[in-house]
Amino acid sequence: MSALESQMPPVKRAQVNGIELAYYEAGPRGGVPIVLCHGFPELAYSWRHQLKALGEAGHWVIAPDQRGYGLSSRPEAVVEYDMEHLTGDLVGLLNHLGVEKAIFCGHDWGGFVVWQMPLMHPSRVAGVIGLNTPFMPRAPLDPIALMRIRFGPEMYIVWFQTPGEADAVLSADVEKTMRFFMRKPTRQITAASPPDGGSTFALRDLLQQWDASDIGSQFLTPEELAVFVETFKQTGFSGAINWYRNFSRNWERSEALPTRLDHLPCLMITAELDAVLSPAMAEGMPGMIGDLEMHMVAGSGHWTQQERPEEVNRLMLDWLHRRLAQ
Repeated sequence: MSALESQMPPVKRAQVNGIELAYYEAGPRGGVPIVLCHGFPELAYSWRHQLKALGEAGHWVIAPDQRGYGLSSRPEAVVEYDMEHLTGDLVGLLNHLGVEKAIFCGHDWGGFVVWQMPLMHPSRVAGVIGLNTPFMPRAPLDPIALMRIRFGPEMYIVWFQTPGEADAVLSADVEKTMRFFMRKPTRQITAASPPDGGSTFALRDLLQQWDASDIGSQFLTPEELAVFVETFKQTGFSGAINWYRNFSRNWERSEALPTRLDHLPCLMITAELDAVLSPAMAEGMPGMIGDLEMHMVAGSGHWTQQERPEEVNRLMLDWLHRRLAQ
């Protein structure tokens, strides 16, 4: 039996928003569900610890493989991965389950999606939990242009804009790619420091230069790692990277959206050693959200719900207990 089968509930499938969405659920059906949205390059499996803990605590909790990932559909067109489609998938999942509102929790890219949910679909959101990913104001200019200026042309999000290139590089050795990504923070912190004249977070160079024999920085068991490796060997990375290829489109289409979140309970959990989504990025959130609680997980890098599951579970359950009881 694989770790996916032993650590996750049985997979379920729903026809939503023109695609098939695979999802996992735990806990008793009833009340306000919590929908867990993963990041890149991850899966619903990334939430295995939270599915178990929240479900056992009596919460209805749902984790989808999102569009482009895992067992869910992977449309060809890049525009089918814009924020309208990504948030629309979650609305479609609620409709499939017969649910009016949910609390949405997102990590990494999933965090960007869940913070957009109350802006684009306010009637379907009962609360938001951001894990590492902060709620941020709309950029003054096209974010890809800003990133190219600030971080250089090889910065991974800028590099991802070239069709097919990053897809092929990451797929060339999936096990190395996933082991490179899924590492403890002490080994990742230097990624934010560019070489002289080079780009910050130059993923292609960092991946090429990384010593794959380094196993001391891994936090996944071999069985857990195998779930990610085998899945991405089957799916490739194009669907996942296509989320990044809509940065400019999402920015262009978001001009009329609200800039504040009020009358909605929100929890923000940052990770002390996240080199990509640092706690400093969340410092402006109290000025944009009327009902906000913030905590930091000490010693955690980017993959917080997998690196520090007990702490994340404790913070989520405490907040849910207090806010859902009102």
